Amino acid sequence: MEQTATIRVLIADDHTVVRSGLAAFLWTCDDLELVGEAGNGKEAVRQAEKLQPDVVLMDLVMPEMDGAAATREIRERYPNIQVLVLTSFPEDELVQGALQAGAIGYLLKNVSSDQLADAIRAAHVGRPTLAPEAARALIHAATHPHMPGHDLTAREREVLKLMVAGKSNPDIADELIVSRSTVKFHVSSILSKLGVGSRTEAVAMALQQKLVH
Repeated sequence: MEQTATIRVLIADDHTVVRSGLAAFLWTCDDLELVGEAGNGKEAVRQAEKLQPDVVLMDLVMPEMDGAAATREIRERYPNIQVLVLTSFPEDELVQGALQAGAIGYLLKNVSSDQLADAIRAAHVGRPTLAPEAARALIHAATHPHMPGHDLTAREREVLKLMVAGKSNPDIADELIVSRSTVKFHVSSILSKLGVGSRTEAVAMALQQKLVH
């Protein structure tokens, strides 16, 4: 009798214990086959190229390259590979970012084994699966458009306030007692979150939108 083709799965997660648990789960499913593991986003892209799995189980928060960036690269280079996000975080921005990157589904790590198996099978045939929390996040994001700067951290707001005051990176580093590279990282993050290309634009937006007091 001819065997049904198995669905080849790659696991990408930076926690060894999570990968071990997922591997053990896959062994219990006759139609699912573990073909490889990756501990970060860059490794996930390399393994996807080498192994050509059918489905990648992708964590989002990983070192070297995050899951959304890895998802985008895999989907652009290998459109036949589906990516199913499996993470602990249901925040609006993460859900939107992962789906915009090309993920076909978004599940939380509290999902049952049966639900996960069904989601992998659905991904393989091009059907999306969303955790209820992820669906709520998408609805919330659609009905509550965010103002610029809503996602700035407390420290980024401190840095932005000092930028508005005309302080240079070395001045900010001295005032906050952090390294210059840390300040540079915060400034880069602020520009990215505000969607601007320069300090001048960031300062102008901060004043227009009253982002600092």
